Amino acid sequence: MKIRKKLPAFSLTELLVVLVIIGILVLLALPNLMPLISRAKSTEAQIQLGHIHVLEKSHFYMYSKYSANLEEIGFEQEKLVTDGGQANYKIEIVEAEATVFKAKATAVVDFDGDGVFNVWEIDQDKNLKEITKD
Repeated sequence: MKIRKKLPAFSLTELLVVLVIIGILVLLALPNLMPLISRAKSTEAQIQLGHIHVLEKSHFYMYSKYSANLEEIGFEQEKLVTDGGQANYKIEIVEAEATVFKAKATAVVDFDGDGVFNVWEIDQDKNLKEITKD
């Protein structure tokens, strides 16, 4: 007859207690991390608007006017998360005249659940402004 040696290990109860403690800590930390998450996601809007600025400037140098049409300047909007894509911001040109343009990026997702959607704008001088904070 073999004698079994008991191996040192954690019991199921001990593992469950540790998981509950980790869950509570995550719930306590999450509200403090929401502004960081919103700020990180707003980087998408800033990058896309910077790209619009470059495309509009190129169009201006070729045709001596800014364009109100995203397709005309060569910008292709990525599929939005609301349509099954990955983009969190809808990009649009708000104003385009001979010497000025303004483009806007509006969030289609409320990042922190407060009912306010993040909005960014850029103009022909590359003035990037956060119009509505999330």
